[in-house]
Amino acid sequence: MASEFKKKIFWRAVVAEFLAMTLFVFISIGSALGFNYPVGGNQTAVQDNVKVSLAFGLSIATLAQSVGHISGAHLNPAVTLGLLLSCQISILRAVMYIIAQCVGAIVATAILSGITSSLPRNSLGRNDGAFVNVVHLPCMGAPGAWNQRLEQLAPGVNSGQGLGIEIIGTLQLVLCVLATTDRRRRDLGGSAPLAIGLSVALGHLLAIDYTGCGINPARSFGSAVLTHNFSNHWIFWVGPFIGGALAVLIYDFILAPRSSDLTDRMKVWTSGQVEEYDLDADDINSRVEMKPK
Repeated sequence: MASEFKKKIFWRAVVAEFLAMTLFVFISIGSALGFNYPVGGNQTAVQDNVKVSLAFGLSIATLAQSVGHISGAHLNPAVTLGLLLSCQISILRAVMYIIAQCVGAIVATAILSGITSSLPRNSLGRNDGAFVNVVHLPCMGAPGAWNQRLEQLAPGVNSGQGLGIEIIGTLQLVLCVLATTDRRRRDLGGSAPLAIGLSVALGHLLAIDYTGCGINPARSFGSAVLTHNFSNHWIFWVGPFIGGALAVLIYDFILAPRSSDLTDRMKVWTSGQVEEYDLDADDINSRVEMKPK
């Protein structure tokens, strides 16, 4: 673990996670807040779930293609946890990635807070059902002003049901990540980043109407920090982490069991991935594929 800490490639990967997460949150949450503009008037603003879902999915696909060869492009603590439990990254890398992801989400949300400062009671994408459960009405006695109804979960969805939605949404995402980055497969065609991006979009198409869609604890954390509202926030950590762990259990032990001994694989937790590629290698023409680090 100490040797990994001293490697430049390790810190490049951490920085890549931070920068990519910052861009991801800015683009995705920015697209979700855009329906509030232009500010003013008496029209009723309606969110487009498909637009938001595609923004989340396509931004993940684009950034995975951009930094996947550097960090593996986790961009999600649930994905990082899944790859840790799958014995593909070290504990040190997992911790540093999650910290980088959370800090990146906070930075991006802070920038968005400044850009969208003209929006009254701006939720900044906080997981409260605001993507779909925001109703804009002229405030009584204040023509042209807007009032938001902010709820932690959609009406009729309790915390247990919301937790279930977050588990299922994250399970299918992490399962897709494990399958599309499995180095043992020889049947893969097309683009792994695009497949993962579409999985993210699919999760949002499912979950937006129920929970506002988390499936990414760091993304939810950034909004909660900037709005100082952590009500029901635990759902958006516990749900994705359970979903990620279940995906590993299903893929690694049921669908595609690994032949290597579990004890040997667990050595990765302290020493890091044995087959890491070196960005400083002499062969600059060698193909570098998106792989979990």
